Amino acid sequence: MISRVVIIVLDSVGIGELPDAASYGDCGSNTLGNITCSLGSLHLPNLARLGLGNIAPLAGISAEQKPEGNYGKMAELSPGKDTTTGHWELAGVVLEKAFPTFLHGFPAEFIRSYEEAIQRQVLGNEVASGTEIIQRLGPEHVRTGKPIVYTSADSVFQIAAHEEIIPLPELMRLCRLAREMLTGELEVGRVIARPFLGSEGNYYRTANRHDFAVPPPYETLLDHVQKRGLPVLAVGKISDIFAGQGVTESSPTKSNNEGVDKILAYLAQKRPGLLMANLVDFDMVYGHRNDIRGYCSALEDFDRRLPEILQALSAEDVLIITADHGCDPTTASTDHSREYVPLLVYGPSLKRGQNLGIRQSFADVGATAAEILRLEPLRFGRSFYNLIS
Repeated sequence: MISRVVIIVLDSVGIGELPDAASYGDCGSNTLGNITCSLGSLHLPNLARLGLGNIAPLAGISAEQKPEGNYGKMAELSPGKDTTTGHWELAGVVLEKAFPTFLHGFPAEFIRSYEEAIQRQVLGNEVASGTEIIQRLGPEHVRTGKPIVYTSADSVFQIAAHEEIIPLPELMRLCRLAREMLTGELEVGRVIARPFLGSEGNYYRTANRHDFAVPPPYETLLDHVQKRGLPVLAVGKISDIFAGQGVTESSPTKSNNEGVDKILAYLAQKRPGLLMANLVDFDMVYGHRNDIRGYCSALEDFDRRLPEILQALSAEDVLIITADHGCDPTTASTDHSREYVPLLVYGPSLKRGQNLGIRQSFADVGATAAEILRLEPLRFGRSFYNLIS
């Protein structure tokens, strides 16, 4: 009898444009496919053994005749292509309307109200790359103490500040105020603290980022697991994404490698229920910076550690590896991309080599986990447990 589901979200590891990608400016985006074509190949033998090369053509990753896992890919049913939307849908929440975006910056009236609330003027209020804007506006920020406000094609209100100018506790306070004020038509998916350090010409973002998300509109898989009296263990920014809702215990991380360490630590506890992890480096460190080789290295690093995770699973565990959107580093854009996401499912007691096809919603993951853990059905999603049990 299955007693634990482990969901690992490889942040932004998409596997090809969705049919509506043109509406998002993402024609041609294919995070995994384009990386492999750009570099000639990716060395991912362990993911390949689970069936990654069976999902779609990937240079250097052959399709297995007898994959050890079950494989497929999933379309996003919700509008949008941001982190919050993708993770919520994995947990059974499908949005009817996308979170608002502000491609010309936030309304001047709101910025004035925000400046009054924090008793500081702000810099920026524009769409920008986070690494670029701190180099450009960092010197003025350091000189004046004005926080840097910016957004992107995603539904985010981001505040960058040098940790020696605006200490972390104060930056978090500024973010919480923004979160409280961004309501109604301004209710972005996340307010993000973006602290940095360094000196002029050499500013760098630190790992002390923190996300302030809106809570999900209704109960998610996490809530259902908790209601049944089972623990929900969150690794990385999972708790932030769900605004803490449905999370029993959270272990934030500062890198993919630390994320894998935390996953292994939780697996060693052999507690039943749900373990959900986000490995963010693919997106935050490499995808948004169009660093193709860095992205490739991060994938290969995870692949090298995957056997540790597989060996730590008990006979009653199910492992699901997927993603929340794309972020193709080979395109001119530095934003997320509207893509299918891979679906790899493995468990010592499950069938192997089953083609799960093209799932119509990320919510199929939540529906499957709910059935495995004998929970009430979620509002959205179609379970594929019958195909693998």
